Order: sequence, then C-alpha cells, then structure tokens
Amino acid sequence: MTKRAIEFTKQVTPNSLRIVARRAQLEAHNARMRLTVPVVSRCEFQNIYHCTVHKTGSQWIKALFSDPVVYRYSGLLPFDPRFHGRLPIPVVPTGRAALALFHSYPKFKKIEKPERYRAFFVMRDPRDIVVSSYFSLRNSHAPMGDIPQARKILREKPMKEGLLYVIERLSRRYTFKQLRSWAVAPPSETFRIFRYEDLTSERQQEQVDELMRHCGIVLPPAELEALLARYSFSKMRQDRAAAGQISHYRKGKAGDWRNHFDDEIYDAFAATTGDLVEILGYPPRVVDESAPAAQTGPVDGRVP
Repeated sequence: MTKRAIEFTKQVTPNSLRIVARRAQLEAHNARMRLTVPVVSRCEFQNIYHCTVHKTGSQWIKALFSDPVVYRYSGLLPFDPRFHGRLPIPVVPTGRAALALFHSYPKFKKIEKPERYRAFFVMRDPRDIVVSSYFSLRNSHAPMGDIPQARKILREKPMKEGLLYVIERLSRRYTFKQLRSWAVAPPSETFRIFRYEDLTSERQQEQVDELMRHCGIVLPPAELEALLARYSFSKMRQDRAAAGQISHYRKGKAGDWRNHFDDEIYDAFAATTGDLVEILGYPPRVVDESAPAAQTGPVDGRVP
C-alpha cells in the first residue's frame, strides 16, 4: 500500500517539484556510492555521454550505469541532465556518466566536453518506436507534461487512428530527425552507435560488454552477468508489478510493427520518414499477401 501511495504521489506532484525530488534522490545515491563503494579501476575517460531517443531502453541503460558495480570499475557517477534545469545545452560535471541525452548529433556537438570522453547513441527500428510509443502513451507512461492529453486522445481513437497520431507526434518532436542525424554523422572514435535490438538480444552480454569497453569500463564476466540479471526486462516487469505499478517493459520484440501496421499506416510512416529505415540499416518492408492483416483493432492491453 505504501508503494502504491508513493507512486500516486509521484504522478500528481507538479513536475517542478518532482524534478527537485529526483535530483535530491540521485545526489543521495551518488553520496552513498562515494562512501560505501571502493573504486578498484578508474575509467580513462573523464565523461561518458549516453545519447538516444525515447523508447530505446533509456531507463534500462540508466539503471545499468547507476549500479554500484559500474562505479566500482569506472569511478564515474550517474548524472541525469533532466534534474538540473531545462538548459538547451546541458553542463555535465567531470567524472560523470551523462544518461539519456535526447539530442540530435549537431546539438550533442555543442555540449562542452572534457579532453577525454566517450559517447554512444542507442537507436531502434523507428517503426517499432512508433508501436512502443503508442502503448506507452496510451497505457503506462507517467502522466507528466502533455501525456494526459495524448492519453485521452489515444483512448478515444481506434488503434489505427492512434498509430497515425503517434507518427505525427513523433515527427513534430523531431524523433525521426534525431535518428537520422546520428546515422549520417561522420565516423569518429569518440562515439559509437548501438542497436537496441542487439543490446536486448540473445547476445546481450557480448553486446553490453562491447558498449562498456567502448566507454573504457571493463567488468569481470561474472559481474557483468550478475548486472544484466539484476536489470533483465522480465525482472523489472515483475518488480514494478509487485509494487503495484504499470510496467514500461512490454515484450516488444524486433519487428513487432508488422503486427500493427497496415498499408495506410505504413504509407503515412514512409511519407513522414522518407528513407530513414534504409539509412538506419533496418530491413525494408516486404509485403506478404498470404500474411494475416495487421492488428489495428481494439487494443489488447499490453504496455511497452
């Protein structure tokens, strides 16, 4: 009951007060790590920058980099720019892993950085981002900002119209342009692009190890395995359910968009995004006349 009350309080608290509370919570978390977690290996880089768009596992990445084992093998503390005001260009202190920067590549370049840093961008098939965003906006995202208005709209529309609304909304919020900006950015040893689909695949441990090593963080295999077990999507779903919360972690496998996009939806998506799918390297649409029609009827209650 207490956890339910806390969750309700978080949802009805004004956004400004919520930011202050979350910042205090993160600072307390960092203070505890400084006092209780010995650093056995320091990262050669002064800062790490995690760049992404919404619905690409940003909260999961944040959980990994906020875990004490990552601090133990890097000496880097988590930093969330959302809790430090609404600066167009965030100021990230040295010795931090800046988590969930929702910026285009040109905007990221404008961030003042130390001499030694690493960055990575997590992308996802934009068609699956549309589907995941739909379920999140309609069912599970905390009611902040304009989420309540979007939720009301989606719950009043059939799913097909809802998906068309989400495509337009993502375009208006520059999600597709941000994805494109990173895909066409000039190659650099300072940043790498990782796919959400790879980081959550059967090769997850290998892929996350590669991401960590790019950031100058080397975790012993047993420690990495335990870290991923602590933050598996299935466990995070179970933990939220036990706390009486709606989970954001739906079983959304790669290519789930095929279950929801019909011809009209795909045409609208293609008209909005152009050749984005091809530029990102995802497989193009192949029309199978024998396949069942996309599910654009009543919502089945799943949440992303």
